[in-house]
Amino acid sequence: RGALRLGAPPSVCQGLLPGLLNRWKADFPEVEITVFEGEDDEVAGWLAGSAVELAVLVDPPPGTGVVVGVDAFHALLRRDHPLAGEASISVTDLEDDPFLLSRGGCESHVREVFRQGRAPFAPAHRIREMGTLLAMVRCGVGVTLVPGLTAAMLDERLVLVPLDQRVTRRLVLSGPPGRPWHPAAEALVAAAHPPA
Repeated sequence: RGALRLGAPPSVCQGLLPGLLNRWKADFPEVEITVFEGEDDEVAGWLAGSAVELAVLVDPPPGTGVVVGVDAFHALLRRDHPLAGEASISVTDLEDDPFLLSRGGCESHVREVFRQGRAPFAPAHRIREMGTLLAMVRCGVGVTLVPGLTAAMLDERLVLVPLDQRVTRRLVLSGPPGRPWHPAAEALVAAAHPPA
């Protein structure tokens, strides 16, 4: 029992947390959880600085918490894009499109996709907010790479296409590093399992 503040990145808040929150509400009815949405580095800072008692961290050091998901990166395209119906594409297939870079914590993963594909990395625009990124792709300004959990945020005008360059991020539910965890945080982490 108790009250917990939980930090998580936007795609996790929309694509993973709703299911976890429903499970926790059923399994731990006396634990009240308040969600704080922030970028990857903000969430890690909140947990380290005690602003939250629990967080979903992206690619933390091994041995931290429990993995609740592994999220692969995809190309995000308009549904009418010539490559939208492909089973998978290479990042090099996107060289003719203006590239929109998400600055919200995914940049290192995106750079790794380009490195693996031996493709030139030359973003046309650098975008911080996921809503802006989606709107720009929707309007045909360019294409981008996003984690698969972004699917929960898409409308019928947008599509995710798997990449030949497989780059993933580990999503880890954890309490604070280097100090005791709230007992309710320990219980939630112990009960967490990857989504089916």
